[in-house]
Amino acid sequence: MSVQEYLDKHMLSRRIEDAVNAAVREDAVNAAVRAKTLDPVLFISNHMRKSVPSVITKVKARQILDSRGIPTVEVDLHTNKGVFRASVPSGASSGMYEAIELRDGEKGTYLGNSVNRAVKNINEKISVALVGMDPTLQSQIDQIMIDLDRTENKSELGANAILAVSIAACKAGATEKEVPLYKHIADLSGQTSLLLPIPVFTLVTGGKHAGNNLAIQEIMILPVGSKTFEEALQIGSETYHHLKVVITEKYGAYGCNVGEDGGFAPDISSLRDGLDLVQEAIGRTGYKEKIKIAIGVAATEFCIGTKYDLDFKTPNKSGQNFKSGQDMIDMYKELCADYPVVSIEDPFDKEDWEHVKYFSSLGMCQVVGDDLLMSNPKRIERAIQENACNALLLKVNQIGTVTEAIEVVKMAKDAQWGVVISQRSGETEESFIADLSVGLATGQIKAGAPCRGERLAKYNQLLRIEQELGDQAFYIGEKWRT
Repeated sequence: MSVQEYLDKHMLSRRIEDAVNAAVREDAVNAAVRAKTLDPVLFISNHMRKSVPSVITKVKARQILDSRGIPTVEVDLHTNKGVFRASVPSGASSGMYEAIELRDGEKGTYLGNSVNRAVKNINEKISVALVGMDPTLQSQIDQIMIDLDRTENKSELGANAILAVSIAACKAGATEKEVPLYKHIADLSGQTSLLLPIPVFTLVTGGKHAGNNLAIQEIMILPVGSKTFEEALQIGSETYHHLKVVITEKYGAYGCNVGEDGGFAPDISSLRDGLDLVQEAIGRTGYKEKIKIAIGVAATEFCIGTKYDLDFKTPNKSGQNFKSGQDMIDMYKELCADYPVVSIEDPFDKEDWEHVKYFSSLGMCQVVGDDLLMSNPKRIERAIQENACNALLLKVNQIGTVTEAIEVVKMAKDAQWGVVISQRSGETEESFIADLSVGLATGQIKAGAPCRGERLAKYNQLLRIEQELGDQAFYIGEKWRT
């Protein structure tokens, strides 16, 4: 019998709740008498709701599917204030410097991708360690799980198990404090101002995320000229649909198939061809002065030794278009001159520190570290010391807890870096990173194309937050880098 089954059988979670409620109920009755209220039932109800301290009573996990149909972890964390659900994303690639996503490896079940071990670790180990804890104590909860794991990369319990519980606890903490999730996150980080980020929309997808011959991973747009997040989302959506028409005219309807993050994946191999398509779509929107372009290169995926194979996805051409690090720098210079490119992500291999440092020193655009950093504090610290880039792409599942995510964002901000909160190719309908981007005032969020439910869950949540904040909503807009 598992620990969770034992707790359920003997109703220990319910007994904790009953004991707490009994004490608070007596206090509420006495308070109602002292107040001489006209509606004692309502008074007692409100008093109890505010007075009962929230504790974690149960943590239950399950295996669900992400947007690619691959298993991932979902958690229901129970307190005497409610049930709080969270799920974690997964990327197409993983690296040696990031927290380990625990999978079963049994080829006969989900091709080895099932996460039953991670689920079991939550139900039998993490649950018993957290029952009775105050959900507002985020750093303590995260530290308990880190200590329980006892590995540097969370390989014992699994970063997917730990993160799911960490996010669920964060939601429970917000409810206990009776504040929105983004406000709770701001409080945890010491952030005094709330900021609506600029959305970085994926329009064209390549690399490992699509079946075309485009080597680079994605072409994105930033609606820097928008005055509100709502306007930015409108610009992104309209540009996306104009691009669909442009691609249909040039490549037919089959060219409008989409990649894993919702971006279009026309059968192109040239980055310039993709940029030209996006430029034409922008021109048709009437928003030309309000839109800038970003490129996600993911150069590690096509780096062979010290060379970069821009035709690695084209079998009959692979190996014929090798470029050196200097060739790549020259190419980026030309692209920044010919197109309104303001941000380039992972322009070189994750170990090509020499070229990324030199390119960053040119100050041509924002240089974002993804595979270079992997949200790893040690890698980020090195990059800061060596001026290797000037922006962090934060993927929360690469680090594994909410507390550690907050810490690396602080590192990046102290270094005057930009911060981009990022989705993964395997997403769920979880909208947590939207609140995270506002609470940490990162200024940028990358959640994929303005289509598909798992992507729009993030963008739509930002719309709700902007509306909720009303006159207090501050949208980063043109100040996205400062």
